[in-house]
Amino acid sequence: MWMACSWLMVVVKMMSLHSQKQFMILRKLRLQKGWSQEHVAELTNLSVRTIQRIEGGGVPSLESAKALTAVFEVDITTFQNNTGENNMSTQTEQHNNELNPEVNNTETTKPEVSTEEKTAINYVKGIKEFYGHVFMFVVFMVAFLVTGKFSHPQLPWLCLGWLTGVIIHGLVAFEVFGSFGTHWEKKQIEKKLGRKL
Repeated sequence: MWMACSWLMVVVKMMSLHSQKQFMILRKLRLQKGWSQEHVAELTNLSVRTIQRIEGGGVPSLESAKALTAVFEVDITTFQNNTGENNMSTQTEQHNNELNPEVNNTETTKPEVSTEEKTAINYVKGIKEFYGHVFMFVVFMVAFLVTGKFSHPQLPWLCLGWLTGVIIHGLVAFEVFGSFGTHWEKKQIEKKLGRKL
């Protein structure tokens, strides 16, 4: 039973890492071009929600992957797993390209996301989420002031709790407390393994 659970955890972790890789690559390609999610959706004839879902870690369908591949001029394996049906489709496309080379005469490359790029993308994403949190806090505080709801005896305590959450979110987003960050985590893993990661 324990082995089945640990095996399942490994499979879920591998799927999560692949989804995170797709999110990073799509976001990197989009930001390199300076495009918004709406612009990518328009170019690919996909919905904005589909682009958001893929950037959020969702696995794109074969049709979505083909549309993204065409727009960003990359290999389809950039957005698809190399297993099962997707692998068969890729092999079929490669076979068709070999039979008819003038159909696909552009050189496609498979982009990679470096560790530094991942760190930078996650850092900026965290800051963006923090600013969204601050904006919502300000909007609700203004609404409470305008409507006169501050007279409720528990509301100031709730606002103080929310403000504390905003402050903690900011400290985490701007990495003020780096003692338990990725460097600490990496050092602990290397210590446990007895070697460099």
